[in-house]
Formats: sequence, C-alpha cells, structure tokens
Amino acid sequence: MKKVPFIIVLLFLSAGLFAQEMIIPIETNDNLMLLQTSREGLLNTVYFGKPLEGTEEYSNVAASYNFRDANGGIYNATYTTSGTWNLVEPALEMIQSDGNTSLELKYVSHKQEATSDNAVLTSILLEDAQYNFQVVLYYKAWTKENVIEQWTEIKHTQKEAVVLKKFASANLYFTNKEYYLTSFGNEWAKEMQRNEEKLTRGIKSIDTKLGTRAYLLQSPNFILSCDGKAAENTGTVVIGQLAWSSNFRYDFEVVANGNLRFLAGINPFASEYTLQPGETFKTPSLIYVVSHKGTGEASRNLHSWARDYRVLDGNGERLTLLNNWEATYFDFDENKLTALFKDAKELGVDLFLLDDGWFANKYPRNGDNAGLGDWQENKKKLPNGIGYLVEEATKEGVKFGIWIEPEMVNPKSELYENHPEWVIRQPERPEKYFRNQLVLDLANPEVQDFVFGIVDKLLDNNPELAFIKWDCNSVIYNAHSAYLETQKVPQTHIYIEYTKGLYSVMQRVRAKFPKIPIMMCSGGGGRGDYELFKYFTEFWPSDDTDPLERIYMQWNYSYFFPAIVTDCHVTDWGKQPLKYRVDVASMGKLGFDIVAGELNEKDKQFAQDAVKNYNSFKDLVWHGDMYRLVNPYENDIAALMYVNNDKSRAIVFNYLVNNRYMSTATTRPVVFAGLDANKKYRLKELNVYPGRRSWIDTEKVYSGDFLMKVGMNPNVSLRNTSVLIEATEVL
Repeated sequence: MKKVPFIIVLLFLSAGLFAQEMIIPIETNDNLMLLQTSREGLLNTVYFGKPLEGTEEYSNVAASYNFRDANGGIYNATYTTSGTWNLVEPALEMIQSDGNTSLELKYVSHKQEATSDNAVLTSILLEDAQYNFQVVLYYKAWTKENVIEQWTEIKHTQKEAVVLKKFASANLYFTNKEYYLTSFGNEWAKEMQRNEEKLTRGIKSIDTKLGTRAYLLQSPNFILSCDGKAAENTGTVVIGQLAWSSNFRYDFEVVANGNLRFLAGINPFASEYTLQPGETFKTPSLIYVVSHKGTGEASRNLHSWARDYRVLDGNGERLTLLNNWEATYFDFDENKLTALFKDAKELGVDLFLLDDGWFANKYPRNGDNAGLGDWQENKKKLPNGIGYLVEEATKEGVKFGIWIEPEMVNPKSELYENHPEWVIRQPERPEKYFRNQLVLDLANPEVQDFVFGIVDKLLDNNPELAFIKWDCNSVIYNAHSAYLETQKVPQTHIYIEYTKGLYSVMQRVRAKFPKIPIMMCSGGGGRGDYELFKYFTEFWPSDDTDPLERIYMQWNYSYFFPAIVTDCHVTDWGKQPLKYRVDVASMGKLGFDIVAGELNEKDKQFAQDAVKNYNSFKDLVWHGDMYRLVNPYENDIAALMYVNNDKSRAIVFNYLVNNRYMSTATTRPVVFAGLDANKKYRLKELNVYPGRRSWIDTEKVYSGDFLMKVGMNPNVSLRNTSVLIEATEVL
C-alpha cells in the first residue's frame, strides 16, 4: 500500500474548478478513510475500511456504491451542516451574524504533513464564501497503531459575532451492514456497566450534562462494531472516546439506506457559544482506533499509542502505595500516621498516601461537611505540618504523598466566606450541594491562580513530596459564573470555559512540576479521558474495590486504557480472601487501603511476598501487550494475560467469578495468546498462599505453539479461586 509521503503537501483548488473530484486519503497501516469532493465542491466520505493496494484505484471507489439520498439530504457529508438541504443530524449548527441559520461548506484546500510524534496530520479547509465562514477539519493518523485523533477548528471574519449551537469534533460515515454499539453506564461504585445493543433506524444518543465529575452517570468510552457483535479476535471495530473532561454527546444515526452516521463532540446542552470575528473555536479531539481483527488488536494498539504519545510518562514507572483512607478515614493524628509508615515499609510498597482530612483550622476537616478550600495544615491533627510527615516517612524508607481536592469548596469554610463570588451558583436560587460542597469557578483567572497556588505551595514547601491524589467529587448544579457575568460573556460558555480553565491550571502545574505523579480521582470513575492524561499519570477507576466487581470493571476499562494508568487497591471490600484481592489489584498499579498492622501472620507474609512478586512482573503489566483470554461475562472464570515485547515472558491472571457450588475445577484449559510459537516456556505459579503447594510442574517445558493451541488448565475452583501463572522462555 502506498503511504502518505513524509513531506508537506499543499493542494489548493478554487471552488470554480471542480471538473475533477479531489480525493483525500486518511491512511493507517490497516485502515483507509477516503474523502472525496463532489462536482459542486462538497466534501463527502466515500470509504471507511481495509486499505487498498493501489492508490490509482481510489478514484473507482465512489462509483462502486449506489446509495440514493435525494430525499434524505447529504448522508455522507464529511462535516454535515444545517439550514440548507440537509435533513439528517448536523455536525455544525449555527446562527450567522445577520440571523440567517444556513451554512454550506465547500472544499478549498488541504495539506498533509509528518509530525514530530510519528503521525501524519491532514488538515482540510472548508468555507462558506458567502458568509466568510471557515472550518478546518483535522485528522492526525498514527500509521502503525491505527489510531486517529480528529478535531475541528471553526472561525469567521464577519463584522459581528455568530452563535454556534452545535459543533461536533467528528462526523464519521460507515457503509457496513450491521452495527452494534457497546456503551458503558456509570453510577457511583458501579462504573463501566456494559450495554451492547444493535443500532437500528433512527438516532441513538449518549451524553452527559454534569459539567465536572462528568462521567458519573455515563462513560465517554465506546465500542462500535461494524459487522455484527463485537468479538475479541475478528470483525471490524472502532474503539474510542472524546478527549474532553466535561459534557459530551454522541449521536449514532442509522439512515434510510442502512448506513451509519456517527457524530461526536461537546454536548450542545446549555452551551451555545458566541464566536467573535477572528476568534478560532477548537473542538476537543475524538480519539479512536480501528481494527479489522476485533477488539483485542484494537485495544493493544490503543494501549501502545497511549503509552507512547499521550499518557504522561506512559513508558515510565509507577509507585506502589499504602493509603490511610479506609484505615482511618478522617480520624487520625501524627502518631497514627507515623505508625502507618512502618506498615508501608513492612509491606514493601514505595509510598504512603495521606488522604482527606489533613487541613483547615477555623472549620476543621473532620468530615466532608467543612474545611474544603482552606488548604493549611490542621494544627490539632498535624502540629508539625506536612514537612514533618515527609521527613518521618523518609526516615522509615518510604516516600510521602498527599490528597487534595482543589476545584471544590465547602460553604462552611473561610474560602467561601471570603470569596463567594468564586463559586459556581445561581445568585437567585437556593444553593444545591453535592457531597456538602460546591464547585469553584475555573473560568475565573483568579480562581485558576488559587488552584495552581495550592499545588505550588505544597510542592515548594515540601520538595520531597512524591505523589498527589487530585480528587473532584461534585457535579455542577445551578450553573452560573459571576466572572463571566462581569466580562459580559454569555452564561452558556460556562461548561466550556470551566474545562479550559482546568486545562490551563494543569499546564501551569506541569510547566513547573513536570515529573511528580498525579492520580486523577473523581469519586471513582467520574474522570478518565485522554486530554487530562496529558497531565496525569494514572486514574482511580472506582470506589468499588470489591475484587469480584473489579474484575468486570477492569476488564471493561482494559479496552480503552493501558494497565499502567489504572489504580487498583487492596481493601476490605468483598468477601474474597486476601490472595484474591491482591491478585486482582496486581492487574494494574498496585496499592493497599488496609490496616496492614492488623493482618495475621500468614496474610502478612503473603502480602509481603506478593509485593515482591509484583515488583518482579509489574513491567509486564505496565508495558506489555494485553490479551483477554476468557470473558467473565460468558464463563465461570476470567483470564487475562500480559506478554513482554520479545515474547520471552508472560503473566496470566485467572479468577473464579461464579461462586455457586462446582464439583470440579475448571474443565477446559485456558488458551494463551501473544507468545512465540517457536519458543519454549516453563510455567510457575506466583502468589501461592503460605502453607499451600502449587500443582504446576516447574521443570516441564511447553512450546509456545502448544500453549496457544491447547493451553494450560489453571485448576481454578472454589478452593483455589485465584491463580497467577508466569511463563518464562527456556533459553
């Protein structure tokens, strides 16, 4: 297949010279999207599928389809507008400065160029010349990973402002036969609840309107299968998300000819945007990976792309930790904390994390109803300050981290008393609280300075501070910005300006403190997107740490995120034994939320050995290729596997997920994947509980071919509910 040349290519064509249609390929190694102009200069999507060997045949593609849409509008428009002859859901809806609601965009020019991060960037200029209105479509394609990042820039040179009513980031078009959508509903402690459905005639919309903690009720992650239900190793799938930390909306529209239109972008709900002359509005990115070999290949490619190009320090290391939250909640002092440092050292983890409750004096933070916003150490709990705790942790041989929630405020706080104008709230309405708190107005530059200052002061005063947990527990109620009002900016900008303000703060944090690990937390899975991952090293998937529930959640998250960003803690949630809990948490970035000093001797010995084992294979989990082997939704067990780059080592996690009585162990072997068929491997069971013996013969040698065709039975049962198997190449 001929690739896009790695030079800048500029192509210009005036609107009056469309005797020959212009063809624009968006190419990766395994997928091809063809855009083509009509004789009238309109830009359409004519192909989305497997690549063609010869570029000379691109011109034959459009004529091979016979979809008549005279009564339906412009079904396959690459960026569908409203107000003219389109009758389907628009990507862009607006009001011109003279009140006219029509827009018709025609092709002007395009260019394709190599970028410094191994991608090819295509930009296409469209224009409505009658109204001096321009749209630039961007497609950034990582050829090897089959990942595309797509966004739009909108601008105009009219004399007065225009109003954008809807402004999608992407407008995709598919001509397959049968479409299934897998989406993921959220609730607190019930994140990533999968729902697979066949898309039928009409529009299926998925959205959120919460502002902050935006994914509390609906995840932005999706799997679109284009030829039947999504399968792990077969079929065409598109896996992705909108990289935006606030309100989003997806429209999946099956039109009259059976084809599918997919629109993705900022939710237009309460978000009309007044665009001034000369101002450019940039939409967030839709990031998606395409595979014609199922969800397994798609997610592995997305993981590789994320580690290499998007997640902060994606190819680096992470810190294991002991968190005090479930051990103490708000009830602690210096003595309790320093005793926990010893527990962290005994466990063998890298870091102790101090959670909520360490701050505020006039309104001390002894519960979630006071103190939030007053970021000074509580003198009663911590008379010697954070610096003392950092020093004591260092003496004990562990690093020290801290929890903050800088975007929020309790009404019972000095901050609220001094700056009520910094709070998002309707001035004429009663205040409505979520978790006894309100959201600070990050559209306001003074609030941005305040939030940045919290981090800046903590790290300047405590340069040895090694980790930050950044929480965000409230949604936006009664959306109103006093700052936007003083600036005479419409209140419909608030959700967008808040999010831009958050990004501005994080850019400042990373400019001054580029390396400190920061966890993205939001009452569980309320945040987790590839825009914030430019600034955060990891995220908290759910407050539900029951290991059985976590198997399903982490399975679903694995479609979208590499394991290195997924924080998985061992807690007292659930009825499973400690081994099961630790094994499940070892599938991501391991942490503990337990009173380690109260473990019995066998549990303590197991936990210490498990941390050592984890340190021996964590590089596999963080940086290896992930293979989902046995689906827990369809079987009594779950199995998932990580393989390193040279296929010399792998780790296989096996879990019982059906606790009903079973008279025998697993009846069938688990078939491995991702190994080298020609290599030889020895198997070893890890995390064997003290006093038990593994059944695996560590002297026996298996071929990769055998393990990937016949497999190995992990003998999971009610007596042996969790089995970790290491495969190591025999040299």
